[in-house]
Amino acid sequence: MTGYSRSTRSPRGEARRRELLELVTEDLAANGLVDFSLRRAARAAGTTHKVLLYHFDNADDLLLQAVLRLRDRRVVAGLAAARESGGDSLAARIRALWPVLADERARVLDQAIGLAMYDPARYAALGREASQQYLPHLVALCPEHWSARRKQEVAELVLATLRGFLIDARTGGDSASDSAGFDALVRALEREEAADE
Repeated sequence: MTGYSRSTRSPRGEARRRELLELVTEDLAANGLVDFSLRRAARAAGTTHKVLLYHFDNADDLLLQAVLRLRDRRVVAGLAAARESGGDSLAARIRALWPVLADERARVLDQAIGLAMYDPARYAALGREASQQYLPHLVALCPEHWSARRKQEVAELVLATLRGFLIDARTGGDSASDSAGFDALVRALEREEAADE
């Protein structure tokens, strides 16, 4: 029986689980993945590691849940920026989305992708879940009249390209080159949309 199923037997147990997850998520957002452990998470949550194991399967499960929570926040903020940009084009929406994705406060999410690359046997879900969280939203930003296949292809191109820019930026890449590359992506999206006219 997993920790999650034990804690969901009651509304009180589920509320406690959400409270603990929120505290651990805040610690992760502030301190990143370096030295993340069940004991560190317990200190951040003001509890013991045994209590965390009652509510979560293990440290990896807790880490995944906290990362997903942080990604949800970034997705919501990014979509709000894209929709509030005033731009009707996909290119304008991606231009508005990029500063949210590149914000230094989201560094821990890019570290999570690094973990997925470093130890895929253990952390593959961190990478896989990232795509599952972002792709539907990127698809939704595409022009409505595009076919489902075209939306999916363009969304995957945008996601892979932006992820590459983030990795480069986080690993000490050349910001001028990243900016030029991003501008090239935006121009490619503009051409893709202009092909409809």
